[in-house]
Amino acid sequence: MTGPALPNASPAELRAALVWNLRAALNVAALQCQFEPTLLTLDNYNAILKDHEVELRDAYGTLEKYFVRAHKTAKLGQTELDKFGTRVYSGFSTVSGQLSFCQTAAAIGHDALFAKRGDFGDLAQQRMHELRSSLQSWGEQLRRSGSPITPMGALPQFGNDKCWKRDSYQPKKCGALVARR
Repeated sequence: MTGPALPNASPAELRAALVWNLRAALNVAALQCQFEPTLLTLDNYNAILKDHEVELRDAYGTLEKYFVRAHKTAKLGQTELDKFGTRVYSGFSTVSGQLSFCQTAAAIGHDALFAKRGDFGDLAQQRMHELRSSLQSWGEQLRRSGSPITPMGALPQFGNDKCWKRDSYQPKKCGALVARR
């Protein structure tokens, strides 16, 4: 649940990654969920940054040390930390499940506001699975064309004139159109 793998990471480094993942998810929510201002994702995120400043700073410092240790030099470690951060943020893409992600992130952000200082990591451990699960498609986004429930036939060869006779596709000349799965 920490995003990209962290080989040979200590428990403290894995916890830091989990904290950083939750912070990144709430940041994505603050940016992408403003379509529904009553969720308060932006205001809550800004308050979380202030309230849990020490734990977030410590988590980032732990990650910096991990990447320097794992990659032998400060420069290479910073490059790998930057890549890690990009992957973490990308992991919270909300293309198909924006509403469920925003609602879940808002609830978790609200809980983070009332978590005692130093307990942000505990909240991340308790709720990260729920947050990741909220990214799954649902409703109309779940049923894409080509699924077994709404099969869409193969498209005919529109650019091949020999496949057509008076606006009608000729399967004998160009092959049958078979439903994709």
